[in-house]
Amino acid sequence: MPLPADPTTLHPMPEQPRVVLLKPLVTSALIEVGEYSYYDDPDQATAFETRNVLYHYGPEKLIIGRFCALGTGVRFIMNGANHRMDGPSTFPFPTMGGSWSEHFDLLTGLPNRGDTVVGNDVWFGHGATIMPGVRIGHGAIIGAGAVVTRDVPDYGIVGGNPARLIRTRYDEQDVARLLAVAWWNWPPEHITEHVRTIMSGSISELEAAAPEVPPAPASPLTRSAPTA
Repeated sequence: MPLPADPTTLHPMPEQPRVVLLKPLVTSALIEVGEYSYYDDPDQATAFETRNVLYHYGPEKLIIGRFCALGTGVRFIMNGANHRMDGPSTFPFPTMGGSWSEHFDLLTGLPNRGDTVVGNDVWFGHGATIMPGVRIGHGAIIGAGAVVTRDVPDYGIVGGNPARLIRTRYDEQDVARLLAVAWWNWPPEHITEHVRTIMSGSISELEAAAPEVPPAPASPLTRSAPTA
């Protein structure tokens, strides 16, 4: 009987320690990652939480869905990176200590765009940067070096600095069909039986392969991201 890959294995490719599954790696309560999403880095892949999630002082979360592929150097900038811009200086004096700390009220109420949310089956190219509060839809592709400052639609392809929508992978009707199938929510055993269809089949073939009982929603997105 075909067996699914083990989602609890830190290094799914033992001969390639540069590849790590993020769910068994992450310890922060402010980061949620779905099964099988991985990060690839030849240097310090296991330091993802500190090297790739930056200025994460809370309380906002980074939420990444299942089956996402993160290339080397993908970074998520969180809301803690914000500085005041309404006065002559942007320097955060109160954080440096001394009597300056008496003015910490100057750092309250800074802009906060909320959680950064990534859907399922998203591919991030090398060196992509995701800005605070961005929502990335299911099946999206983020080009290498892209700086994503705005929401990305389901199955959208974006690139550039700032990232812009290049095209969508499917038309609106087909995107709706793919979201209805939601293969990433299928039981692992069922996914295992239909890997070839998921990777190279048509939408009709994917629909035909779906379990008889519709998959339970397990999306990190509460809404689809609008067109960028």
